[in-house]
Order: sequence, then C-alpha cells, then structure tokens
Amino acid sequence: MLPAVHRLRVSSDFATVTKRGHRVRCGDLVVYLLMDGGSESAAPARVGLVVGKSVGGSVVRHRVSRRLRAQLSARLADLPTGSRLVVRALPDTATRRSTEIGRDLDRALVRLGRLTAGATH
Repeated sequence: MLPAVHRLRVSSDFATVTKRGHRVRCGDLVVYLLMDGGSESAAPARVGLVVGKSVGGSVVRHRVSRRLRAQLSARLADLPTGSRLVVRALPDTATRRSTEIGRDLDRALVRLGRLTAGATH
C-alpha cells in the first residue's frame, strides 16, 4: 500500500506530469516522470496510477491497481525526492504477473533515470 503522503490525487497533477514529464514505455506500462525543482524538492516523491477501462472490468482493474501499488511501494525509496511519477497500465497488463510488472517498472525507471540525469527542470 502506498502511504498517503506519496500519492497523487488531484487530476491537475496527473495532467501536469503526463504533459511535462519524461515518458517511457516498457512492456505494458507507460511511465511518466516529472522532476520538480525549487521549493518542492524537499517534498516526498509522489506517484499515481492510471488504469483505464480498456484494461478490463472493475475487478480486473482493481487487481492491476493493487499489483502496481505493491510494486511501486517497494520502489519509493529509489525515486528522486520531489519527483512525481504516473504509471499508466496498458490493456495487456491484466494478463501479466506481478513480477513481470515489477520488471517492466524497473526497466522504465532505469531508462527515465538516464533521460533525467542531464535534465534541469
């Protein structure tokens, strides 16, 4: 479970991250990362999930969300302080195991780390 302090909740935050952040697709996940600078840099990293109806019915979407939350909570310490991350699940995520989802998430975070290493936001 993700602690409340680490959750994105406002739709405008999701929109900002998906529009201004770096985007990487790995497997059945699209991951957006926005590095915040300035006064928010001391804030904890915050994450949000997008699991749309294309993934499946309510039960399937909630199962995918639970798997993603579990994988993300294990990786919170690896996220840069003050960053915002949005993970969008693609339809085939419903048939993937948690370990496969975690592997895709790890690959995406490594690629995003390379992209943002030289970026100044």
